[in-house]
Amino acid sequence: MFLGISDFGAYCAAILLFLALPGPGTFALLTSTAKGGFKGGAAATLGVIAGDQVLLWLAVAGVAALLAANPLIFKAVQYAGAAYLAYIGLKLVFAKPGSGSPIRIEPRQYARQAFFITLLNPKAIVFYMAFFPLFIDPATHRGAVTFAAMAATIAVITALYCLTLCAFAEAVSAKVKAHRRVAQALEKLAGVFLVGFGIKLGTQ
Repeated sequence: MFLGISDFGAYCAAILLFLALPGPGTFALLTSTAKGGFKGGAAATLGVIAGDQVLLWLAVAGVAALLAANPLIFKAVQYAGAAYLAYIGLKLVFAKPGSGSPIRIEPRQYARQAFFITLLNPKAIVFYMAFFPLFIDPATHRGAVTFAAMAATIAVITALYCLTLCAFAEAVSAKVKAHRRVAQALEKLAGVFLVGFGIKLGTQ
């Protein structure tokens, strides 16, 4: 237990797993790095973090309202969140090769573009609403302190992961092009882990 987070280790592991999944933020980051070098990627990283923080605090407002209103409804949201994670995992497992499509990034203003790409991701706010309740124990929850710790943890892990990805963007890109089957297998493996997370968190 860490500042009201029920399983801090699993929480950090889940964040890393989600960051590793391809999505609009990842495409924005890699495209910005390809066009603007590490500096462009770092700027895009700031944009992704800022967009995530806006979305997660919107989700926090909803989760906090549920906690205060009805513990039974909150428990139902936890089960729904676990099912949603499993659903995302199954979609990755059964996804057809090449179904993802890169987004467009114009040179300069990388941070602003990455911010809006992240903010306008229609599935992100639903994901955060499903994600946060899974790691909150209503009995030991410490209100804003717990939410702030969760938000700060996401920001720190995102910064470390994204900046590392920027530093090795060219090598990562080359590996993906040379070993597409490996990349697809890793994506399906991530889906299996997501299904496992959903089952574990929904039955604990």
